[in-house]
Amino acid sequence: MSDRHALVIGASRGLGLVLAGELVRRGWQVTATTRTAGAELPPEITVETLEMNDPGQLAALRERLSGQRLDLLFVNAAIDRGNLPISEVPTEMFTEVMITNALSPLRVLETLRDLVVPGGTVAVMSSEQGSISQNTEAGYELYKASKAALNQLMRSYSTRYADDGHTKLLIDPGHNQTRLGGPHAPLDPRDTIPAVVDVLEKHAGTPALQFLDRHGNVVPW
Repeated sequence: MSDRHALVIGASRGLGLVLAGELVRRGWQVTATTRTAGAELPPEITVETLEMNDPGQLAALRERLSGQRLDLLFVNAAIDRGNLPISEVPTEMFTEVMITNALSPLRVLETLRDLVVPGGTVAVMSSEQGSISQNTEAGYELYKASKAALNQLMRSYSTRYADDGHTKLLIDPGHNQTRLGGPHAPLDPRDTIPAVVDVLEKHAGTPALQFLDRHGNVVPW
């Protein structure tokens, strides 16, 4: 067993679950969070319960992890609420998606970053949908806006902590067959996530923020 330790936020299903499993397969020690207790993850994974949008639960998780050291902190959790034009999006829906997809991931990083070792990696699952320059097709306006906000907040985070020595990554995994991506998406997480982990491992120890796809290519902002 490697002494490398990863914390994956949002691993009860989809990309996060496959990511946690792939890290275990490569010999990482993995702690993963799920929103509710009792989620079935591989027995090698240490499971913590976290509703990411609840600051009290996040603070409690930080206390439980006190003394641990992380080589990788990866925030995966995100939601989508359908393909409404922005003029039809209720205020409550806008708030929910923005909090979950943009605000809460950065709260996680701010709360847990001191657990990441010098030279460790802080990463967030983003999407090319958050690229402003590549927004050339209609649809999914709220989701796109939330990922663009996430990217901007991550840019601010990386500027504020430019000298902390952490590798900082925004990852675009592509359009995958998950609850969020839908059953007809062109990519299978079992093929995608090993490539994502390749990118994480390749760029470990290279400080500065990068927005990369699953092949390690730069995604335009």
